[in-house]
Amino acid sequence: MGARDLIQTFFLGELRQGLSVTLRYLFAPKITIQYPEEKTPMSPRFRGLHALRRYPNGEERCIACKLCEAVCPAMAITIESAQRKDGSRRTTRYDIDLTKCIFCGFCEEACPVDAIVESNVIEYHGETRGDLYYTKQMLLANGDRYEAEIAEARALDAKYR
Repeated sequence: MGARDLIQTFFLGELRQGLSVTLRYLFAPKITIQYPEEKTPMSPRFRGLHALRRYPNGEERCIACKLCEAVCPAMAITIESAQRKDGSRRTTRYDIDLTKCIFCGFCEEACPVDAIVESNVIEYHGETRGDLYYTKQMLLANGDRYEAEIAEARALDAKYR
């Protein structure tokens, strides 16, 4: 250890240098977003909370083709189906485990009838693992609640394709 290093250590040179950086930024304008009051801009192709959509007449769109279940790389989707009296198939069970989901959007792309979508909703949480296990009824409720936003995002996406 040289004399210069000894003097630097004795007079706390590194500490003073670090504090000078802190003081410089203490009085600089803040760039932090104050989250609940301010929102950051979001990409139109953002993938958030899942939702099952309905047709305007109220019937669910999902035809139980199970393409979304097959294409899901995380195997987060579980579908069971049954045939109705009119010969068409509909889901009896449609579950998504969001603790497994990687939000890749493959389910959305694979769906031929635009039934499953990932909305722009980012403000959801779960306090336990079970809170992030979405059933068919929960997904349909999400679709009903956010249909206007989903339709608007779909129109914008189609405009830029």
